[in-house]
Amino acid sequence: MGRLASAYGQAAAAHRAARGHLDRARRVLADGAAPGGPAGAGDLVARLARLGGALATPAPGATLVTRTPVPVRVGEASTPDGGFPVVVPLGGGHHLTVDADARDPRVAGLLRALVLRLLAAAPPGGMRVAGIDTVALGAAFGPLRPLVDAGVLDPPATSGTEVTALLDAVERHARTARHADRPDQELLLVVAASALPPREAARLAVLTHAGPGAAVCVLRAGHPPTVSADPAPPLGAATALRLTERYAQVGDPPGAPFSDDGSGLAAPVLLDGDPPAASLAALAEHLGTAAGQGDALGLAELLPARRWASFAGDGLRTVVGRAGRDLFTAAFDDATPHWLVAGRSGAGRIRFLLGVLYGLAARYSPAELQLYLLDLTEGGSFTEFVPTAGDPFWLPHARAVGIGSDREYGVAVLRELRRELHRRAATLRRHGVTTLADLPRDPPVPRVVAVIDEFHLLLAGNDALARESVDLLNELARKGRAHGVHLVLASQGATGVEALHGRAEAIHGQFALRVALPGGAGVLDPRNDAGSSLPIGSAVVNTAAGAPGADTVVRLPDAHAAAADLARLRHELWQARPAGAGPPSVFKGCETAQVEDDPTFAGLRPGGRRPLALVGRTVDVDGTSALFIMDATPGRHLAVVGAAGTAAEVLRAATLSLARQHAPGDARFLVAPLVAAADPTADDTAATLTAVGHAVERLDATGLREHVAALAARTSPAGRTYLVVFGVDAASGLLAVADPQTFRSGHDDLRALLRAGPAHGVHLLGWWRGLRALAGDLGGAHRDDVACLVALNVPGAELGLHLGVPDPGYPPRPDRALLVDRHDQRIRLIVPYTRNGHPPCGED
Repeated sequence: MGRLASAYGQAAAAHRAARGHLDRARRVLADGAAPGGPAGAGDLVARLARLGGALATPAPGATLVTRTPVPVRVGEASTPDGGFPVVVPLGGGHHLTVDADARDPRVAGLLRALVLRLLAAAPPGGMRVAGIDTVALGAAFGPLRPLVDAGVLDPPATSGTEVTALLDAVERHARTARHADRPDQELLLVVAASALPPREAARLAVLTHAGPGAAVCVLRAGHPPTVSADPAPPLGAATALRLTERYAQVGDPPGAPFSDDGSGLAAPVLLDGDPPAASLAALAEHLGTAAGQGDALGLAELLPARRWASFAGDGLRTVVGRAGRDLFTAAFDDATPHWLVAGRSGAGRIRFLLGVLYGLAARYSPAELQLYLLDLTEGGSFTEFVPTAGDPFWLPHARAVGIGSDREYGVAVLRELRRELHRRAATLRRHGVTTLADLPRDPPVPRVVAVIDEFHLLLAGNDALARESVDLLNELARKGRAHGVHLVLASQGATGVEALHGRAEAIHGQFALRVALPGGAGVLDPRNDAGSSLPIGSAVVNTAAGAPGADTVVRLPDAHAAAADLARLRHELWQARPAGAGPPSVFKGCETAQVEDDPTFAGLRPGGRRPLALVGRTVDVDGTSALFIMDATPGRHLAVVGAAGTAAEVLRAATLSLARQHAPGDARFLVAPLVAAADPTADDTAATLTAVGHAVERLDATGLREHVAALAARTSPAGRTYLVVFGVDAASGLLAVADPQTFRSGHDDLRALLRAGPAHGVHLLGWWRGLRALAGDLGGAHRDDVACLVALNVPGAELGLHLGVPDPGYPPRPDRALLVDRHDQRIRLIVPYTRNGHPPCGED
């Protein structure tokens, strides 16, 4: 009862004071009325209404709210003679408090109205909003969602961790703004829609004392707290609102009080609420669009004024976007040697990578920078950096580019980078230094940046490739800093990679710079929520391996929107390339290979000592020709095993490449098309051989049986003879028949030919439709008599059993084959030669 009486007494005293202020104002205005003009409160209210209306409608987008406080309407004062708008100063070091939080609909509506009015007064891009709502999980900011999507309003902080991170960011903003001292500095509006714990409340209070130079404006609800064991920290330069049952009492604004005695406005104020929901959404969307346009970043802003004017001795640096109104530069140096980038599909990951690559290529010459670019998807992310039919220009910094790459190609790139690491280590030892920066500048040793998009695909599963990839990445990450080899690993997410179990922290810990795009918050520390709700076109850049407190929100340019400008830049860089510079080595995983396009094939001439049989292109960094040497060593025969179409094409490529190494008349070709599916390819092979002057004899199964017996009986060389059989297993039944007089079967003659034929200049090039058929024709003891094998759609376990080795881990897939040379223990993945090509990567 005593507490109620006390509250009643305070209310009565406040009422008497308000009436006294009103009466006093009426007397003063009456005494100072203009001659002939109306006297009394009615005239005062009318004048205040006109003045308040004018102040509450500033020119849209014309006020620099950082330096100059802007009058903002908070509601309508109520008097017996009418009402007038009540405005208070905000921005320019002025703040506002309300003693209730946003659970009161009046407070929530007022806060939203103030946000929109301040945004309307500020120039586009001149203000950003950060919200706190721990009691309603962000509901107070729900109607302003379009501002979140536009990047004007940050996702509100709703937990203690998020509030701490937000205040860290606000304090960094204040320090940066005070240091920069720019007249067009962006204002950060901090809207605390709920009460805060004492420690966070004290941090926010400090910001209100920082003055205009901090470029921070605070709207503080729930202050002072109604129930608290600790006194509320005093706020500086803040107008205080205190709610009653229906109205609000407005305190004296700092520097322009309503009263002489500090009691505030002597009239109750009906606070402004939300406009209609449709109007609020439309206005928020309009402001968001305007602010987004004002904050738009063109790709040209990432590029330097002069090309190739930077030196990479102490690291590489490039502008990646804009943080607030300032360009943000990221580096590959001792502090941030490697980057980890993540973002969901459509979040702008490729756009970010392209901006970084073009920015680096424009700043550093090829003598200072080399690029290895690897895309493990079929999207063709780096196609524009390589010569194509439509665009013959390439980026002169690129050394190897993989588009739609196989995992095997990715491992080959990592092996090449490790070899480069070892070469550089030897160079450092030779000069007696420990880091690349200490080497002599003439000639420069270029820094290497290797970008691997969707790198988690490289580590998929727990097979030998994944384990080797982890080992290579670990070595490159640990040693790359000192040797100028930098990694950028990008993906939709880096979690759940089986091959990284137990080693993820050891590897990821080397990646100090983390870039979290929308949906990519997993690259940050689990305690860091800075990337949990980002709008498209922005990213969180963290320079402390994802730890909280080292985050910068960066707006990104749209590299795709500037395609014409990038094409001109690429052409400009290509024209400035060093003399003798060639295009990068390119691997396009979605394209097939043709023997006629092989430089090795084009260079073949008669007269070589050891004929080469070309069968495909090796999946490696240099795209080397996959071939077998057909010399006099026993077992130098070729067996192609698998699907009809591709197998016949591989046999054709091998035969034509051998034919180019013999003058007409120096070699004999026996062509046996025994399977209908291979007839077109066999016919083309025979016709091509005949057209260039080679002797060609076509055989059926019976003719094959006879020639195998004759060739097996040859005891001395009589020129080269190539027995080309399309479907050897189709003659297996005939070869199994033994001669009734000699008891010798065709298989016996075949095995004798395989064993002794190479020494007599005879080589078999055959296609078998299955590995078991090949094994049956060879016999268990003669498998090494065919040392050259191209396995197409053969399961890895079956192939391992045939070779007598553990499972080679080969998953059969289209347009790939496994090359096996049993003599030099060589097992490699290849793209087999075929004329059944696909459209270029990225085309339909």
